[in-house]
Amino acid sequence: MSKMITRHLAIRGRVQGVGFRNYMAYKAQQLGVCGWVRNRADGSVEAVVYGSAAAVAAIIECAQRGPRASQVTAVAVSAGTGTYAVFETRDTE
Repeated sequence: MSKMITRHLAIRGRVQGVGFRNYMAYKAQQLGVCGWVRNRADGSVEAVVYGSAAAVAAIIECAQRGPRASQVTAVAVSAGTGTYAVFETRDTE
C-alpha cells in the first residue's frame, strides 16, 4: 500500500464563480482523493487533499490548471493535517 499524505492548497486568481469547487470535487472523485474545498472571503479557494502521493500530486496539477473559465495565478502547497474518508465542498469562510 502506498503512503498516504495530506496537503493544504491555497489557490489564487480568478477562481470563484467559475465552478472551481465542483471541478475539484469531480477530479478528486476521479483520482480517489479525499478532503475538502471551499471559497475564502478574500476571493481565493482553499482545499485540503488526502490520498496517495501520486493522487495528491495529480490533483495539485489539476488545481494549477483549474476549470476552463478560471485563471489560476498561484497555488501555494503546504503540509496538511488529518485524514479524510470522502471529499466534500464546504461553505465559504
